[in-house]
Amino acid sequence: MAKINNNFWKNKKVFITGHTGFKGSWLTLILHSLGAKIVGYALNPISKPNFFDNLNLSKYLIKDYRQDINNFKKLNNAIKNFNPSIVFHLAAQSSVLVSYQKPRETVEANVIGTTNLLESMKKTKSIKSAIIVTTDKVYLNQEKKKKFKEDSKLGGYDIYSSSKAACDIITESYIKSFFSKSNCGIAIVRSGNCIGGGDWTKDRIVKDCAESFIKNEKLIIRSPNATRPWQHVLDPLFGYLKLSQKLFNNNRYNGAWNFGPNKKNNLKVKQLVLIGKKIFNSMSKIVLKKKKYYESENLALDSSKAKKLLNWQTEFKDREALNMTFNWYKNFYKTKDKKLLLKLSFDQIKNFKLRHKI
Repeated sequence: MAKINNNFWKNKKVFITGHTGFKGSWLTLILHSLGAKIVGYALNPISKPNFFDNLNLSKYLIKDYRQDINNFKKLNNAIKNFNPSIVFHLAAQSSVLVSYQKPRETVEANVIGTTNLLESMKKTKSIKSAIIVTTDKVYLNQEKKKKFKEDSKLGGYDIYSSSKAACDIITESYIKSFFSKSNCGIAIVRSGNCIGGGDWTKDRIVKDCAESFIKNEKLIIRSPNATRPWQHVLDPLFGYLKLSQKLFNNNRYNGAWNFGPNKKNNLKVKQLVLIGKKIFNSMSKIVLKKKKYYESENLALDSSKAKKLLNWQTEFKDREALNMTFNWYKNFYKTKDKKLLLKLSFDQIKNFKLRHKI
């Protein structure tokens, strides 16, 4: 991967939406390790336990806003008061299954929330670079087992996917309508299924594995043969950082980017489960449950654009990513020691940086 410039991030003012979530928590730790000045804007974490509050990550922020991104006035005031130079937009309703249960709330968070951010960015001249995080599920998936490129047709069977596709389209429209001649570069990024320590989002397979295997309880899985582009969360996040550097005062990098793993990382759900069971040395019984809602079976990204223009590719192979992730959870359930977990998290970031000479 192309090198991250430490000097670039030193004292940079960075505004993160969704900082209390899984990806947002890891991004907060990475940016702190690079010396950035960070403000976060998000709702309280949706789960207990959770990565952000359990490890007291707010101490790495200048300001920790716990507000709804649908409240334009409060969001705009937070951005105006900070005058950031870089924005990372991660705030979202991020669950496919929840989107079936709460369709309106999903659309409000993912579509209106993103529009509010873009409107505020129009008014803030200090912003030079923005990363809008969507998902690999924005593509119209007709189960043809093909890899999706950035210009593949967008769509969505479920409300989550369609709301994120709408977010993509709206962002592209804002770029063309309001930012094409500005000093602010804006990119839309789509990554694979991110795994890593600290994700307690409901219905996440890795979290479900860890909770069941540590107690030797039965594990219920819905789609054993579904393949996903699994990748450790550090891989795409460092890709976003590199892209953000490139965007700074250079809108040639505007538009959509895939940050997915190579196809060898596309394990089936049942393969991932068996790897986790072995790591935990668990006696848990695996139980199959019929799916209540539609979920895609095959999903893979073509990230050749990021490889060619950013020299980016995934660092961690599937089993190494799973080992890092499951070992994080093992430490959590065995010790509950915040300092140990924080050190483990920073050590994983440090290891990544050493491998890339950052």
